[in-house]
Amino acid sequence: MASIPEVNGLDRDGFVALLGGVFEHSPWVAEGAWAQRPFGNVDDLHRAMVAVAGAAPEAARLTLLQAHPDLAGKLARGGGLTAASTAEQASAGLDRLADDEYDEFTALNDAYKARFGFPFIIAVRENTKATILDAFKRRLNHDRPAEFAAALAEVAKIARFRLDGIFGG
Repeated sequence: MASIPEVNGLDRDGFVALLGGVFEHSPWVAEGAWAQRPFGNVDDLHRAMVAVAGAAPEAARLTLLQAHPDLAGKLARGGGLTAASTAEQASAGLDRLADDEYDEFTALNDAYKARFGFPFIIAVRENTKATILDAFKRRLNHDRPAEFAAALAEVAKIARFRLDGIFGG
């Protein structure tokens, strides 16, 4: 477990090594937040990281969204997820789907990516398989700006869960 005083004392490389995976495959978020030290608490760190991501150009935010894996997708089945994504998907039982459930997730993933240009993102730690499927179907009806914002909000929630894991929160 890390502490905020320890994190505040890290050099840039150490900070990014510790926190670079908080935003999926996007260490640039941690790099941007490093300059905002010292942080008073995990909330301050989270706010800083979310602000870095939110202030990035749209192309960078799209790349951030595209860095997320499909839920219950081929990477998950093949063991190719990050440790954080593997644990998150397992927490909702997405690693134990029946074949028909896997087929439903695959169809929804494909439809979502075709419509929006990035994978469906949801903070699975606060959901069940059923609520994830409901959200998938509901959010497919959004327009792209609304869904882009919804996906970024979910990324911020995921980041908070990951920070809590690092800091024992």
